[in-house]
Amino acid sequence: MAVVRREISDRTLMGKIFKYLFIAFNILMLIFFLKGCAVASEGITNAGLESEYADAATAGATIGAGLAMGSLLFMWLVGDVILGLFVLFTRRKKIIEVEE
Repeated sequence: MAVVRREISDRTLMGKIFKYLFIAFNILMLIFFLKGCAVASEGITNAGLESEYADAATAGATIGAGLAMGSLLFMWLVGDVILGLFVLFTRRKKIIEVEE
């Protein structure tokens, strides 16, 4: 029967930098997304207030907001994949000491 004594799995300096960059990027993108939703909501609400083409203005603002949010989500996904791979590849292998 094998007994595990300890497990060593500390990150290097580069690994820690990439991990904190990944976390900061996700927090920043969440803030951008929430702020973008608030601005888009305000734009859609105010789009056709003083226009004879109120329905068209509202529809255009809605489509524009959808495109903007979709682009932001795509950039978030691409950034997460790239930074996530760096985080994954800079982790140290686990070293397990086993006493038999």
